[in-house]
Amino acid sequence: MSGKPIAVAFVCLGNICRSPMAEAVFSHVVKEKGLQSQFSRIDSFGTGGWHVGQPPDSRSAETCRKHGVPVNHRAQQIKARHFDEFNYIICMDESNLRNLKRLKPAGSKAEIYLFGHWNTDGKFREIVDDPYYGGNEGFEYNFKQISYFSEEFLKNELQL
Repeated sequence: MSGKPIAVAFVCLGNICRSPMAEAVFSHVVKEKGLQSQFSRIDSFGTGGWHVGQPPDSRSAETCRKHGVPVNHRAQQIKARHFDEFNYIICMDESNLRNLKRLKPAGSKAEIYLFGHWNTDGKFREIVDDPYYGGNEGFEYNFKQISYFSEEFLKNELQL
């Protein structure tokens, strides 16, 4: 990166399970490493607007809190303007990726990636599956995946 603070957005379908968890975990890791000055904004969104204004799914928030990660978010939907407000828009699965590529205005600055792009050693599945219809183990797996991808993002994009 250029040395200017960067803005990162995490995206899933409804912005109540995976992307608010990614926002919370990524923000926590950034704070733990003392890297806040490297980031101008860390946020999350959904491609759909069904849950706008709602807090994260209780299982997602509880999984984060269990690991000492605070969660403070209300669901919001990604809009065309966000593609110029963020350097990175990081999504959880191929459906999110297709939707984001379709929504991205021509000439906007955001780079769109799957979060699994930072699965540098194949330790986890590349796709962060939606845990909504499953049990707590899906949220726990997502937490481990997201924690690892966050660490790898910081190592690779900030050259730590």
